[in-house]
Amino acid sequence: MPMSDSATARNIAAELSAFGLENIAFVERPLPSLGPSQIRVRVRVASLNHRDLLIVQGRFREPPMLPRVPLSDGAGEVIEVGCDARRFKVGERVVTTIMPDWLNGPYTPAMMANALGGGTDGVLCKYFSADEHAFIAIPEGFSLEQAAALPCAGLAAWNALFEHGNLKPRQTVLIQGSGGVSCFALLFASRSGARVIAISSSDSKCERLRQLGAAHAINYKQHLDWSAQVLELTDGVGVDHVVETGGAGTLDQSIKSAAVGGTISVIGMLTGAYGMFDAFPILRKTLRLQGIVGGSMEMFERMCAMIEALGIHPVIDRTFSMCDVDAALRYLESGQHVGKILIRIDGA
Repeated sequence: MPMSDSATARNIAAELSAFGLENIAFVERPLPSLGPSQIRVRVRVASLNHRDLLIVQGRFREPPMLPRVPLSDGAGEVIEVGCDARRFKVGERVVTTIMPDWLNGPYTPAMMANALGGGTDGVLCKYFSADEHAFIAIPEGFSLEQAAALPCAGLAAWNALFEHGNLKPRQTVLIQGSGGVSCFALLFASRSGARVIAISSSDSKCERLRQLGAAHAINYKQHLDWSAQVLELTDGVGVDHVVETGGAGTLDQSIKSAAVGGTISVIGMLTGAYGMFDAFPILRKTLRLQGIVGGSMEMFERMCAMIEALGIHPVIDRTFSMCDVDAALRYLESGQHVGKILIRIDGA
């Protein structure tokens, strides 16, 4: 069922013409015709991830070709469907998946080629069109704002803890910081019966993480050797799972914090990708060091089922207008947030 004015409608998009926050401009683009299996979505809300900041700044390991529309996570309503599209109807609410080619099975590097906001144009625009398999239905009871927070951070945390980590009740999980991935991991683990230990940069953030379900929270600026506190809190045993979002600067202490047979899921590189660490404990403790890159469509659907069953809702920090995306990215870079930062897609 097509839009009546699709042939003449124009899209408003944020376009990155050169690397740097100051180089995001708003442009009009023609609205292309839909392919047979595509759907068109009126994007209402998008959310930020650290990956987006790296891409815009030109610091992503594989910089995209420019110009590029940034951001991978967006939610909205279906307004048009291709002639062969069957998964969704006009009016249904959907959310994007970051890697549309990863429907199921194991990850392959080729899937990153079409990742939204990097390999292909992203969702910081009024209308977004893609194959119907690039979207999933928004969980019942979720707002568009809550749904927009899910695709990158939520799915990475889910993949780390359940798809690869096989988390069990009464196990222990260490999370780092208060960003989107860490807050999702905290919610998923604590609501599943696991005990969560968090580290963060301030007492106020530590208190917020305790309010969200962390059994303990450590101010790592006050305890530079924070792995010692983790071991003390676990009677010297260590934690079963580490959700590693720091990267090179925290990996050594994550290894020290892990229990024998534990899993360290490397998701983020907030402190950088290069550094030194003692590899011997990996062998001595028989640790599993696992890299996590988002997740598949099947994983996304399993995650949404658990979210609905347990009544989990994403932690939203602040919402910015689309025209203030540069300010939103600077706020993300500042590290002041707890949870997700959203972008409201303006325009009639």
